[in-house]
Amino acid sequence: MVPKDKRSDGSRFGTAMNVLTIGGAMVDTIVTIASDKIEQIKMRNAESSFLLLEEGQKTEVEEIASSGGGGALNSAVAAARLGHNTSIIAKVGHDDKADIVRSLLRAEGVDITWLAADESEPTGSSVIISSHDRNAAVFTYRGANTRLRPEDFPAEAFAGRQLVYVANLSNESADCYPLVVERAKSAGARLAVNPGIRQLTARFDDFWQSLKHIDILCVNRAEAQTLMPRLLQSFGDGGAPLIVGKDDPLPPLAKRGLRNGGYEMTLAKFLSALIELGVGAVVLTDGANGAFIARGQDLHYRAAQHVVAAATTGAGDAFSATFACYLADTNDAVRALSAASINAASVVQHIDTQTGLLSRPVLERELAHESEAALLSFPI
Repeated sequence: MVPKDKRSDGSRFGTAMNVLTIGGAMVDTIVTIASDKIEQIKMRNAESSFLLLEEGQKTEVEEIASSGGGGALNSAVAAARLGHNTSIIAKVGHDDKADIVRSLLRAEGVDITWLAADESEPTGSSVIISSHDRNAAVFTYRGANTRLRPEDFPAEAFAGRQLVYVANLSNESADCYPLVVERAKSAGARLAVNPGIRQLTARFDDFWQSLKHIDILCVNRAEAQTLMPRLLQSFGDGGAPLIVGKDDPLPPLAKRGLRNGGYEMTLAKFLSALIELGVGAVVLTDGANGAFIARGQDLHYRAAQHVVAAATTGAGDAFSATFACYLADTNDAVRALSAASINAASVVQHIDTQTGLLSRPVLERELAHESEAALLSFPI
């Protein structure tokens, strides 16, 4: 079981829901390199930056650490620490890394009944390079994460769930996404989806057809811009800008909007289009520039906390999972947005993806000191 300082009594702060997370589970190797040991190049006319490794040379590093990772695993740990009864559907191999994944999940109190093992592919793994801005570069081998099949999603795994959270799926696993949606909705669960770029490109039709069934959609700016071209076909580009009070600064993404292939769409138009297509709530994160939540006719913005980042890997999983759990539990979008921002800020202060995940009591104490100045609201 998980130590009392890490898990919470869900009955004290809300409902202890039955949560199911779906997606990747892997082992991360995290390499932290001092900024003066590796060169960084930033593009002047683009938003890309690069870390340069010198060919044929050894590079001294500050630390090499190992931890669990993957969207479903990170989200399961987040939900469990928030006091929810959590299970996971993911796939590992028959190897030592699979034992690491199982041990970590058991220690957090996550039910691994539906954690499958593939006969041919090893457990997924990543090498994460953290330096300079700590916006890590990641080398990923997905392994067994790509091998989820229909038989890995039995109806009984979904029975009694209040929330089904679907992280990024790829390859064969992504082929099962329509089945996941059908199972979640048949069980009467709220469906939260946090897709990745690969799923939004190679498997876009399945995702598009599912929009009317998604209760909570979480995307970052890059994923939103990947979605934009299809929205343009139905809603056109441009759109009305957001209007703020004279003393309120306009957040960067609200000012610049979304861009893809020479087309632009204002943030308000993008979010309202997804709501019109049937999505219950849309979360759009923009890293250190904060995050937006659109629900019905309301749009809320929450500035990111200013913290010293050790690594940014895992912040998106922490944000999305925390938001989904809080919204499904409390139905309070503003509180869910603040809780997600606080938990993500805690995660980036650690080099791995889980050490910083907060328990429900700690997060509630942080929320009690939340500043209203960090929040803005707009009509859309």
